[in-house]
Amino acid sequence: MYGKGQKDRVLPVSEKLIKMIIKYYKLYRPSTYLIEGQFKGNSYSETSLEKIFHKYLGKIYKNHNFTLHCLRHSYATHLLEAGVSLRYIQELLGHKSSKTTEIYTHVSMTGLQNIKNPADDFDL
Repeated sequence: MYGKGQKDRVLPVSEKLIKMIIKYYKLYRPSTYLIEGQFKGNSYSETSLEKIFHKYLGKIYKNHNFTLHCLRHSYATHLLEAGVSLRYIQELLGHKSSKTTEIYTHVSMTGLQNIKNPADDFDL
């Protein structure tokens, strides 16, 4: 992946997604970009992607202002909840500082509720 600041980044891709990409590629035969815009060889603009994102997400979630950038936050949070180290998440997101990564990782209430209190081990 080619990231912000002209940095190359390697990201893990699920086997399911790879299979979907192969099917998509065989069906549409893109020439320049994997997912091309309205005209062959052109990319989607950020505005077009936002419109598509809102069109489909708006059907599910009413009165929410989701952005494509929310996917980045969601990705980081899911990684954290799956037990991935903050340092690895930092690397995957391409952050220089772990402080920036901490902004992206939102702690869920479910995760907090599953933390065992050390006092439970005491014989009182």
